[in-house]
Amino acid sequence: MLTIPGKPQSPGQQDAQTLALNALGWVLAEEDRASRLLSLTGLTPERLREGLGDPAVLVAVLEFLANHEPDMLAAADALGVEPAALADAAARLNR
Repeated sequence: MLTIPGKPQSPGQQDAQTLALNALGWVLAEEDRASRLLSLTGLTPERLREGLGDPAVLVAVLEFLANHEPDMLAAADALGVEPAALADAAARLNR
């Protein structure tokens, strides 16, 4: 599990980070969706790789999904969670 050096994480934050990383994997599995993520968030592939343990990057991924309901619903379905769980993960990572 990825952690942020020097910053202890609560179990809720760890779960949120895992869910966000899984959501990122889902986004990146489809080239058009991955391109849209980079375009709309301003992230670069390098920043994305470097920021896998950065809550701000993970929140950007979750907000990307939240801003496009069809993707949010499809990601939640693929990950076996309720769509609200993705939004909750973003809130937990923002703490």
